[in-house]
Amino acid sequence: MTVDEGRVRRRSRRDEILDVAVGLFASRGYHGVSMDDIGAAAGVTGPALYHHFAGKEAMLVAALAPVSERLLEGGRIRVAAHAGAPKAALEALVEFHVAFALANPAVIALHLHELDRLPDEPRRAIRRLQRLYVEVWVDVLTALRDELTAPEARVLAHAAFGLMNSTPFLGGEVDRERRAELLRVATLAALT
Repeated sequence: MTVDEGRVRRRSRRDEILDVAVGLFASRGYHGVSMDDIGAAAGVTGPALYHHFAGKEAMLVAALAPVSERLLEGGRIRVAAHAGAPKAALEALVEFHVAFALANPAVIALHLHELDRLPDEPRRAIRRLQRLYVEVWVDVLTALRDELTAPEARVLAHAAFGLMNSTPFLGGEVDRERRAELLRVATLAALT
């Protein structure tokens, strides 16, 4: 491990404000939250907010764009680690996505409900990343199940995302580890 790998990145004030905004957007909806609400919840004044973000729209872009980038990169890494072994690649993809969804329920909820609030250009860029991520899954599914066409595999991939991304709506009655296990098993059963 290098020195940089061992160092934990300190969260910036910008990151903290963004986390507050994401939580508020996820719980109240984008239009149900004002900059004043975000400032009050984050413990900062309006001018301090505008030092970090041009406005609510910029916060939404900052919250949503990196998610699709991380999913695509993580998916590609897991598939590359299991080149030539589509079953293992699918298991790795499912494990990765479930872990991501459980760790980021507010961001998942934002993606599901607020993506269309973005301006055209960032929305198109995010949709492009999402399509590329779907294609990672399509490639694995068609390698694993040769009876599937690419459009059929796309349907299954989207169905799997719906299952795994249902986590923001789950209560805490089932502990996180067990939820992850249930989601992995259900998703693999649906795909294979």
